[in-house]
Amino acid sequence: MNNYEKNIIRVCDYINQNLDDDLTLDMLSTVSGFSKYHFHRVFSAFTGVNLIKFIQMSRLKRASFRLVFKADIKIIDIAFEAGFESPEAFSRAFKREFGQSPSEFRKFPEWLNWHEKTDTLAMPLIEKANNKMDVKVIDFKEQKVAALAHYGDPKLHYQTSMKFVAWRKTSKLSPIKTSKTYGIPYSDPHVVKAEDFHFDLCGSVTVDIPENEYGVVNQTIPAGRCAVVRDIGNRDDLRKGVYYLYQQWLPTSGEQCRDFPVFFHYVNFVHDVPEHEVITDIYLPIK
Repeated sequence: MNNYEKNIIRVCDYINQNLDDDLTLDMLSTVSGFSKYHFHRVFSAFTGVNLIKFIQMSRLKRASFRLVFKADIKIIDIAFEAGFESPEAFSRAFKREFGQSPSEFRKFPEWLNWHEKTDTLAMPLIEKANNKMDVKVIDFKEQKVAALAHYGDPKLHYQTSMKFVAWRKTSKLSPIKTSKTYGIPYSDPHVVKAEDFHFDLCGSVTVDIPENEYGVVNQTIPAGRCAVVRDIGNRDDLRKGVYYLYQQWLPTSGEQCRDFPVFFHYVNFVHDVPEHEVITDIYLPIK
């Protein structure tokens, strides 16, 4: 990765960490180390979008999470947080980008279209696999969980998340704020066909849950030793941490894998904290 790419990535990180600030061309060109006369063109050449578009789309992406997972926040407040002077201006911009008004998206988000638009914000990241990551070996205690299966396109996983959140709120058996949230992928979304992808979204519980209309079932994450690595930032691609465990740590560790898939502990959520503060612990079960 050359210095140009690293500088542009630094700018993108700065934008996402400071979405509430007045992000001017002069300020961001200073962050980039490029002359302001060239920075805008260099940024567009590397990202495929102009600077203003990137900033607005980053704010709209954050707003979309607020709309869906923070129903208690009014749309007008989300509009102002996203930097718009009025809810009308926010609604026009949101519909122009995602094809739905904020209120429509809040009720029935079209996630495939949303991914198509927000994937343009994905920057090539410095490979974590090339950097040493801090791996800890722990004894994981058996965890009873309520699980909701997701089958099919991984880009529709937020749809399953919405359903699981609704069950948690209705049942009150796995409170979002006090229970742990896990993800168990039974296949690699980058390897299998979209229709063959299987993933369980889980919340810790202390009692068995009754049969319910949401399709949430009882399940257990077994006890045993696990190698754990922490990923911080965008949760759209956790494979670098996963591959680090398999490719670099496991072959030199003398350990062997147990008969249970890698699983994730979602320490916090993008609708609660800025995207660069999202924490995910990746567990590799070992013998």
